[in-house]
Amino acid sequence: MAGPMEGIRVVELGVWIAGPACGGILADWGADVLKVETPDGDPFRSLGWLFQGDGNPPFDLDNRGKRSIALDLRQPEGLAALHSLLA
Repeated sequence: MAGPMEGIRVVELGVWIAGPACGGILADWGADVLKVETPDGDPFRSLGWLFQGDGNPPFDLDNRGKRSIALDLRQPEGLAALHSLLA
């Protein structure tokens, strides 16, 4: 069964927890969520060491069902790519 957000694209620029958690819910509801990260990645990724080699379950939970891309928005090419995604 299609969710209420089916056919909607969301371009997410959120990091850490709250924004990505909302994006995960929108993905659960059927939205096509594209997570945009810096080339270094979402800072929340770096906390995997807390889970002693078992990955980063909270990060995985907040980012379920999404596609992702790394863009350097400080560079003209990265900003142009973001504008293309938003169009």
